[in-house]
Amino acid sequence: MALSLSPSLLGGVSFALVASLGFAVQAQSTTPPAAQVQPAQAPSQPALAEIPALQATAPSADAPDPSLSPECRVPGSKLYTLAKLKAVKKALREHRAVQVLTIGSNSGGLGTAATYPVRLEDALTRSLPDIEVTVESRGVSGEIAFGAAERLRNQVAEIEPDLVVWQVGGNDALARVDIEEFSQSLAETVAWIKSHGIDVVLVDPQYTASLAKDDYYRQFVLAIQKVAEREQVPLVQRYEAMRYLATRAISALKGAPAQSGAGFRLADLGYRCMAEHVTRAITVSLLQPDIAGPAIPPPAH
Repeated sequence: MALSLSPSLLGGVSFALVASLGFAVQAQSTTPPAAQVQPAQAPSQPALAEIPALQATAPSADAPDPSLSPECRVPGSKLYTLAKLKAVKKALREHRAVQVLTIGSNSGGLGTAATYPVRLEDALTRSLPDIEVTVESRGVSGEIAFGAAERLRNQVAEIEPDLVVWQVGGNDALARVDIEEFSQSLAETVAWIKSHGIDVVLVDPQYTASLAKDDYYRQFVLAIQKVAEREQVPLVQRYEAMRYLATRAISALKGAPAQSGAGFRLADLGYRCMAEHVTRAITVSLLQPDIAGPAIPPPAH
């Protein structure tokens, strides 16, 4: 079946998503009608590097991503690792609503954190035009991974999500949970979610200058990265992204007039950018080809 799109929509990530999902695209053309008659062919799945629209929107790994808001721009190598999102892609192919469940202590709550699920739903809706996206937030303040895993089984049955976005690791690190037990619990839960035909995106812990000095905290960041790589799920590198933004902001503030009142509130910036960062990781992961092949490896630390 062909998908008819207006020329105004044939650009950016929207076109790349349509191409990657294997739809035939009909657009206005100056080619004579007789020359347009072609035998029916099975849609191909282009490789990431073969999608021109993606080349226009995805910078090199070391260049800040221009598709993000100026204050949230981070190079891809510091923002995400990619993997296939089969369940979300299936929902897009079927033209049905995409159900997203967010869990983790920062998936709701008070103040700026409370706006994250709303921002995420809005960002995903804008990135997936003509597709209904619903984000259900079930975050619990202070919850560790094992507790979230216990609740998740009931929530999956209730919500039936296509995708689970899980912010994880920060509370476990602060509570000094055993790293091996944490890694095992996280891996088992991710595997359980995937076994039910549901995609998973992991988000690692927040960065602050004080926590950057805590070796135990940083070990959790690395543990989450290893689970994401082993289970082949996308990872939003919140810790690395916020460290990059913090360094950039501090450099920009040097030399600023003292009376300007300029200050850098990392937590607020983190919540404002997190929805964009998660959306970007999801969008680019959707462009991963369906053919078998190794996932894009995480950057070296």
